[in-house]
Amino acid sequence: MDGTRKAALFLMSLGEEVASQVMKHLEPKEVQTVGHAMSKIEKIQKDEAESVLLAFNDSLNDSTSLGMGSIEYVRKVLTKALGDDKAQGILDRIQLGGVNAGLDQLKWLDAKVIAEMIRLEHPQIIAIVLGFLEPDHAAEVLAEMPQRIRHDIIMRIATLDGIQPTALQELDSIMLKHFEGKDQYKSSSVGGTQAAANILNFVDSSIESGIMDSINETDSELAEDISDLMFIFGDLMDVDDRGIQALLREVSTDVLVLALKGSEEGMKDKFLRNLSKRAAEMLADDMETRGPVRVSEVETAQKEILAVAKRLADEGTIMLGGSGEDFI
Repeated sequence: MDGTRKAALFLMSLGEEVASQVMKHLEPKEVQTVGHAMSKIEKIQKDEAESVLLAFNDSLNDSTSLGMGSIEYVRKVLTKALGDDKAQGILDRIQLGGVNAGLDQLKWLDAKVIAEMIRLEHPQIIAIVLGFLEPDHAAEVLAEMPQRIRHDIIMRIATLDGIQPTALQELDSIMLKHFEGKDQYKSSSVGGTQAAANILNFVDSSIESGIMDSINETDSELAEDISDLMFIFGDLMDVDDRGIQALLREVSTDVLVLALKGSEEGMKDKFLRNLSKRAAEMLADDMETRGPVRVSEVETAQKEILAVAKRLADEGTIMLGGSGEDFI
């Protein structure tokens, strides 16, 4: 069993009341993922349920409260796991969330709702809001914003250098319309060129190119910095064979066929040689017999694979960028 199914089985064994209390502490994507897994479970074997409960019990017995709850402890663990920059970014969000719960509530809102809520605000406020969201969520919000200000928003995200209390107070005035505001604030390192690049990675290519063209006209150096940090489908050529094999286990054949239809031969060969002989032959046949496909379909499939690649990189399963030390 994978972790998601284990979590789903465990929650179902707790009963509705307790399970609902646990779910309150999960992130939106976690709720969606676990909820989907729970909806797919029709029959639970007795030994399967027992194994999950025993595993949880063993994990609980192995746990200790020593050192837990200490921000310094969390800082050390995150720094060792993710490096200074990523650790600081996460710590900022953790600490900020404790004093401004309204910002955290944005994660639960639909992109259209957020866009409607901030549409008439100053682009700097919009940039701060998007900087707090997950890149794919922020990309959905960005797509809902007027085309004329999209490049301005991305430029502001890329050039954000911390958020001062006054800016947070301004943002909180928006949140007060929907959530309970807080009156204590802390500066946070949100934004930067990497944040801008991450958001653009999830934006449709037509929107992305328009934004980048506009940024290039205004600040060519900033446009180049953002472009250098963006991860595109062609960059998978730098992933080693072991990483490609891990990626293949997570991607459906239909998505792979579409993504590779618009790829160069070198990319096709890279994926094919990391499949078994039979699987490679079947994939090659599928690509050959597949009729003409829209460019938009190819781009959507490639972005789906890129999203999986980034997730696996964040989990430490694969390394993006070849043999380098850094993970994206």
